Amino acid sequence: MNYYKHNNKIIAAEGEYPLERLTEGQAMEGDSLVYLLQTRLPAHSRCRYAISDEDLAFIDKEDLQLLQAPKGGILALPAELKRKVKQGRLSSINTLYPNWMDELSLSLPDKWRINIVGLGDVGGTLATGLRLLGGDKLDKIGIYDIDNNKALRWLYECGQIFSISEAESYPEVAILREEELFDCDMFVFCVTVGVPPLDKKNVDVRMLQLEGNSKIVNIYAKKAREAGFRGIFSVVSDPVDLLCKSAFLASNTNSSGELDYMGLPADRIRGYGLGVMHARAVYYSKLMPETNSYINEGRAFGPHGEHLVIANSIAAYDEELSEYLTEKARRANLEVRDAGYKPYIAPALSSGSLSILATIRGEWHYSATYMGGAYMGSKNRLTCTGIELERLELPQQLSKRLENTYNVLRSCL
Repeated sequence: MNYYKHNNKIIAAEGEYPLERLTEGQAMEGDSLVYLLQTRLPAHSRCRYAISDEDLAFIDKEDLQLLQAPKGGILALPAELKRKVKQGRLSSINTLYPNWMDELSLSLPDKWRINIVGLGDVGGTLATGLRLLGGDKLDKIGIYDIDNNKALRWLYECGQIFSISEAESYPEVAILREEELFDCDMFVFCVTVGVPPLDKKNVDVRMLQLEGNSKIVNIYAKKAREAGFRGIFSVVSDPVDLLCKSAFLASNTNSSGELDYMGLPADRIRGYGLGVMHARAVYYSKLMPETNSYINEGRAFGPHGEHLVIANSIAAYDEELSEYLTEKARRANLEVRDAGYKPYIAPALSSGSLSILATIRGEWHYSATYMGGAYMGSKNRLTCTGIELERLELPQQLSKRLENTYNVLRSCL
């Protein structure tokens, strides 16, 4: 292993790089974060991620194995780098991304600036949740909509949320100009078109919105590229998983129609839709004694909608109970529609506000991140070294369900 220093950042690599060399002792002094350089095709790999297990330093392919607990065995990682793994101070950077060196200067802000585009039912409710709950981590919430009256409405509504206590803090809310959209740490896409009417029965409402919403998300993904945006591009609109992939491809396609990967890295795009599916599974799990352990033992995986996977328990997995919870969570939005209302409050808060705040606080939550060609929802957290995925000893039956879902998501677009 070779060790280097660049702009006061410590780098480890098996290959040779034209950078200032360090000894292993110099590189490992103190609690410095170390970047391990690796090479994988950008189409199938993230630019940066946390090496939370030693085997992640040696994977040759990113796929569902990212969710599997490591099998153990002899690894060739030097002892000092193993120590960095245990400290949570080892990060992987993919040098096949043209702008990989930019990753060395990135750090997580203490106070985040979040810009929300699209102030319909979901966007407005999400902004409200952030205003109420985000005082500890949010500096400012920027809001934007092509209908300026919507922006004014949410400026007034959110701006007038205060408690009687002066001890409570609330992030500032401000209307954005279009040229300010990517002056932030996280961009949140909540635009949606063509929401089916309530009398549209027995259809996957989310998939019906793919064509219209993908056109719009692609416009903003290209704007992010043009702006040199280095924050997180978050998608809340349906279908979140496929819109994430569409945004990734659009952002990394140049004016000649070629993929050059000069736009948003795959790991800088996140889909927020699985949080509410987990929340719905929790709701229904509490209605039966056989499933009420889900909140502690169960997990949610996959997309927000069709091909969702709910596991009643990892340690005591039961296929029948898991399928029951999956179906209840998947159809929960249709039950709200049957009652005569559009189901947007729980998604905006569980998938949106709560999951976004958990992300910026470095807490475990559910969101979709890139796994070798597909945005796959799972439990994860954002750390100073990048995205860390929860890795579990998955039962065989559950693994087969996940594989089916993963293959569907990967084949789309």
